[in-house]
Amino acid sequence: MKVLAISQARYGSTRLPAKVLKEVNGETLLELHLRRILLAKNVTKLKVATTTEEGADKIVEIAQRIGVETYKGSVDDVLERFYFTALPENPEYVVRVTSDCPLIDTAEIDKVIDACISGGYDYASNTLIPTFPDGIDCECFKFSALQKAFNEARLQSEREHVTPYIKNNSTVKGGNIFKSFVVLNDEDYSSFRITVDTQEDFDLIKILIEKVGKDRSWKDYVDYLQQHKEVFDLNSMHARDEGYAKSISNDTIIK
Repeated sequence: MKVLAISQARYGSTRLPAKVLKEVNGETLLELHLRRILLAKNVTKLKVATTTEEGADKIVEIAQRIGVETYKGSVDDVLERFYFTALPENPEYVVRVTSDCPLIDTAEIDKVIDACISGGYDYASNTLIPTFPDGIDCECFKFSALQKAFNEARLQSEREHVTPYIKNNSTVKGGNIFKSFVVLNDEDYSSFRITVDTQEDFDLIKILIEKVGKDRSWKDYVDYLQQHKEVFDLNSMHARDEGYAKSISNDTIIK
């Protein structure tokens, strides 16, 4: 069974341009992110879905250096870019992660994949009901679900963020198209933010890598933040999924 992991990575960013190329201890956040995913036992292959914009060649160079294939596609229609990254691989399942999560947790990737496949679900994630820190986000879905979303998604928000069409039509959300499942943590840590979208986010991630290490579990990072409130407070002013909320507020039919 082929399980293809795809990480979205772009050079441009409204709030923190070239954020995935920022370095900590001589290693880019993108390389750190990709190397952590490569440790997942349930992932057959990893690819990077990047864009045709200026600067994307630097992303391609980093990925190729560690043996990860890339695809360049649309800047705005991320669903299209994601779909065409997966299409030539013809996988049974696709895993979606994003490069603004440099400390993505390998164990949680495997857990989400296990839940999706063993339960016979079309879609499973740890994001439908957030209980994990922002930055540990992982989604797994059948390639057939991605294909249906690509063919049928019409709203701008559905094209910009890849999985809203699947999530909004999932059984967890009251829909009847995609059988879905939520991976929950025993305790709610959704108030913790270990993703990178702003300078404050990067400042926090840099501290976590330098003080805790680059190869620790998400819980180790959370434990440090719980013990060091001054670090936790560095990016606590930013809301979860701000980009998606902005897309919803400006939503239009585009296809």
